[in-house]
Amino acid sequence: MKKHLLVLASFLTVSITLNAQETVSAADKKKAKELKELEPDQEIVYDAYNRWSIEFGVGQAKGIRPYNDGYYSSYPSKLFGGIQINSFGVGARYMISPKFGMKFGLNYDKFTDQDGSGSLDFETFQYRANFEGVVNAIRLFNVEESAGRFGLLLHGGIQVSRMTSDVLDLSELNGGLIVGFSPQFRITKTISVFGDVSFLNNFRQHFNWDGSNSDVSNNLSGQMASFSFGLSFSFGNEKIHGDWAIIEDPKSKELKELESRIGDIETLMNDTDKDGVPDYLDVENNSLPGVAVDTKGRMVDLNNNGVPDELEKFVDKSITNNNNNMAVSDGMVTKLINDGYIAAYFDTNKRVPTTASTDNIGFVLNYLKTNPGKSVDIIGYADEIGSTEYNDKLSSDRAESVKTILIKAGIEPSRLNILANGVDKSVDKSSEYARRLVRKVIFKIK
Repeated sequence: MKKHLLVLASFLTVSITLNAQETVSAADKKKAKELKELEPDQEIVYDAYNRWSIEFGVGQAKGIRPYNDGYYSSYPSKLFGGIQINSFGVGARYMISPKFGMKFGLNYDKFTDQDGSGSLDFETFQYRANFEGVVNAIRLFNVEESAGRFGLLLHGGIQVSRMTSDVLDLSELNGGLIVGFSPQFRITKTISVFGDVSFLNNFRQHFNWDGSNSDVSNNLSGQMASFSFGLSFSFGNEKIHGDWAIIEDPKSKELKELESRIGDIETLMNDTDKDGVPDYLDVENNSLPGVAVDTKGRMVDLNNNGVPDELEKFVDKSITNNNNNMAVSDGMVTKLINDGYIAAYFDTNKRVPTTASTDNIGFVLNYLKTNPGKSVDIIGYADEIGSTEYNDKLSSDRAESVKTILIKAGIEPSRLNILANGVDKSVDKSSEYARRLVRKVIFKIK
């Protein structure tokens, strides 16, 4: 047993030294890494995850064959042939990538007969070392997100052992293959519990598992099974071991960002009002279909009277033709009025509409005269210059001014409703040109 403790102590010393070297190396080569919390105990990382882990396990090692006559390890009347805690191990694992790694392990096994099994008494000791490749099966099949806290490692490689027969006081060196699998369950980001099932095959073995010696010429082969449970501790500069991190390739991230940018460009290239100007350039994204616009998507209005030039003839015709012909285009006329294309505009701090707005008020007047069953909301606005109280009063006065004009032109006051909407904040208040657009009265036909 002293030999066993000495071997374990030596291995731990080597592991700590390797860890120190790894820490120094990581500190020297430290770079910016992206880390995003997915859940309190799970993270998305790109290239920053712990690769080292140390494992401690305890369980049962059972020699399958060969045994000499009268010797055996199983207890025929018990489940699984009886359980013995006779195997102790420690191991170190390094993951080269999230899917593949290497593992080195040291184990101590003690084989004895079980009380009441009917076997002859025997006692054999074995010290073994394993060097194996490791595959993270959960990552291999890309199911880590759905697996959650559960993991599965597959491992296989070579093993060498020194077997000692207590009966004969003899020892021999053996060697062969080892394969196995290790289910895991994560407790924290760096600690997990695991179970392991391994099968060993010795190509050369002259001892039976009961410690009796076979003739050298027989060149026995041996088989053994190992079942163990233990704890795995990962360490390094990061918060989580690679077994449990949700890892994305940096190129995958770049591709997602590129797809997002392409999607943004496609959105910007949308043309909501179908005027031939993409939305990201369109400062007037509600122009009427078929009406000429400039490179900024604004309907052309060279005389700045608030009505697009291509609608001027229609407005003039509607004003001069005070007959039922207007009813034919009632839907178009109502849209022009209610969408704000027909509006009265005002100079700064003024309550009387500009001269250019006369035709627009006349357009509304003509509509009301030819549609006596209709009424209208007269809605006043002001720009953001001045106090809120002042602008509320100013917007009300502007609407009242337009109402007075329509009453004097013969429209019944009961058909005219005043609304003071105060400040219109939809434009850049630092732009004088933009402020002209919101010093206005608009109309809503009801």
